[in-house]
Amino acid sequence: MFPGYDDALEFLNSRPNFERSRPKAGPDFKLDRTAALLRELGDPQLGCKFVHVAGSKGKGSTVEMTASMLAGCGYAVGVFTSPHLIDVRERVRINSTPIDPADFAAMMGPVAKAVEAVKRREGDATYFEVMTALGLAYFAEQAVDVAVIEVGLGGRLDSTNVITPEVSAITEIQLEHTEILGDTLGKIAREKAGIFKPGVPALTVPQKPEVLEAFRQVSEEVVCPLKVLGKDVDYSYRFESSPELGPHARVSVVTRRSNYEHMAVPLKGEHQAKNCGLALAILDTLRERGFDCPEREVAVGLARTLTAGRMEKVWQRPTIILDGAHTPESIECLVKSLGAHMRYDSMVMIFGCSSDKNIEGMLGKVALGADKIIFTQAAGSPRAMDPQELQRRFRERDGETKMTQAIPTLKDSLTSAAKGVGKDDIIVVCGSFYLVGEAKKYLRDLARERGAR
Repeated sequence: MFPGYDDALEFLNSRPNFERSRPKAGPDFKLDRTAALLRELGDPQLGCKFVHVAGSKGKGSTVEMTASMLAGCGYAVGVFTSPHLIDVRERVRINSTPIDPADFAAMMGPVAKAVEAVKRREGDATYFEVMTALGLAYFAEQAVDVAVIEVGLGGRLDSTNVITPEVSAITEIQLEHTEILGDTLGKIAREKAGIFKPGVPALTVPQKPEVLEAFRQVSEEVVCPLKVLGKDVDYSYRFESSPELGPHARVSVVTRRSNYEHMAVPLKGEHQAKNCGLALAILDTLRERGFDCPEREVAVGLARTLTAGRMEKVWQRPTIILDGAHTPESIECLVKSLGAHMRYDSMVMIFGCSSDKNIEGMLGKVALGADKIIFTQAAGSPRAMDPQELQRRFRERDGETKMTQAIPTLKDSLTSAAKGVGKDDIIVVCGSFYLVGEAKKYLRDLARERGAR
């Protein structure tokens, strides 16, 4: 149906996109339309095995570590994540390889026909629904051994919740998207636990009491076994430093099936320990369901985990770090992790975020570690907060204790930051995946341009 990748991409971009312009209430989110799309495509999800991961913080990291360990064990692993940083094809991968442009165009043809077929009855399919259908159809066509699927938003009504996985997992729960998911941790937890399926093992990390209570209620309603890392699963970690790896966490998950001891966490930050522990618990559960995940191969796969957008160093002089932290808790973890893993004199933080985030909370954490803050915004994002408004709010909170600027574009923000740093300083871009993706693309293109001269 589409002669090339650009035509398929144009169709995708014509879909309603709630990632960039989020609705204020939940009726726009439902599973009927995604289920209808998949029926038109022959229900490709019925022939695949899945791991399903939800959560407020750390779900992307858990997906990447799980997928990398399974690949290390020799499996062909489908990976579905969101959002992307540079190219939408990053969302649909087999192991570390994004879907090929030609395959993307070929798969989008049947998906577009399905969109038209269900439009009158179910309404127009969204960007995320189309990508979900394309990803599941592609994984089925490629006959992957297992696909690791990241929930987009919430869980119960997320488009990915049309699958029946081998295991469900939920990372740390925080207050987020309260206008859609609920205004308490308990309500949000129930939405996240909507991915629980009858008889399917469910795993989670240590959580606040009201979160665990909500999880237990849902697991009892659904009739599925729920295990908590550190309580029902033997889990421990330590933080250390070595000449080979520098500062890093090591995690142990030991069960009657597995002896995953002292595994080096590939992602920086002490907070990644429990995400790694959850990923190891996922593999242990898969072993019970027939997967072969030996300790040595698991360790090799874990070490190969992709780190894009997670304390990712993308430029040497000056040192520029990109991180997708976009909640108060993740900003705080980022600041702590930078202090633990890097030596630097001062930090210039380039910060931009969406207007529907916990802005006051994030601004409070930004003030903890940055010596100078440049407020900016991602290009082409209607949800992006105005940089001058961010600067005004920051000054209301912290007065003139920090040097700040408001610069309309990321490119000019990077230029300004680079002019003002010394060789022992760092520049950190955070607050939004869209901002981080824009920075990654700009710096990649700049490096190529300079290399071509």
